[in-house]
Amino acid sequence: MAIIHRTTVKPTKLELLTSWLPSRPWYQGGADGPQLAKAGGFRLDDPQGEVGIEFMVVTDTSGYDPIAYQVPLTYRGAPLDGAEHALIGTMEHGVLGQRWAYDGCHDPVMAQQLLALIEGRAKPQAQSVSDTVDRDVTRSFTGDLPPRRHTTAAGPTDDRTSTELPGPAGGTLRVHRVLRPDADGAPRRPQGAAGHVAGVWQLPDGTRARGVFAVLHDGVHL
Repeated sequence: MAIIHRTTVKPTKLELLTSWLPSRPWYQGGADGPQLAKAGGFRLDDPQGEVGIEFMVVTDTSGYDPIAYQVPLTYRGAPLDGAEHALIGTMEHGVLGQRWAYDGCHDPVMAQQLLALIEGRAKPQAQSVSDTVDRDVTRSFTGDLPPRRHTTAAGPTDDRTSTELPGPAGGTLRVHRVLRPDADGAPRRPQGAAGHVAGVWQLPDGTRARGVFAVLHDGVHL
């Protein structure tokens, strides 16, 4: 279960993201950089206990309308080989020492555990409380994926609102970077999808929104 340390982190996560977000193709904020506030998210456990996994939601009020971004983050005690392009920055953790923070969409541990969550093999953990399941995070899975096979699909690719990762059996796992609130507050599995994850975040006016965070496609409905 995720253990949350009450300590200092320098620079802060928001400081790292403020510098990094404008370089992303899905950044839609002001030209002078984002104005970020933490808005929600959840964590997943690494079965090996080596990698911290956090799905952070931040709101940006630098543009004409507020935007909610989802940034999956992984925290490691040493650099991840071959992932220099995905490094968001390093920070000094008051308990764990130096940590390397990565865009989790480029970290295989995050991808594996997100798939495990969709399939019901992992439980979402509260973002800021140790050993606590996050009941606001929901998931679905049809169970219709064919047996897993090796795929030579390319690595993660970004577009204007999401990042697409290679999924099992030739499918895709799409992580929403720009979050959209569901109209009725109860998002369901998108039509034609094999599974999904949904969660909540706080809007700048203090109200809560709910929407889809990630969608698993089975390789047929693409």
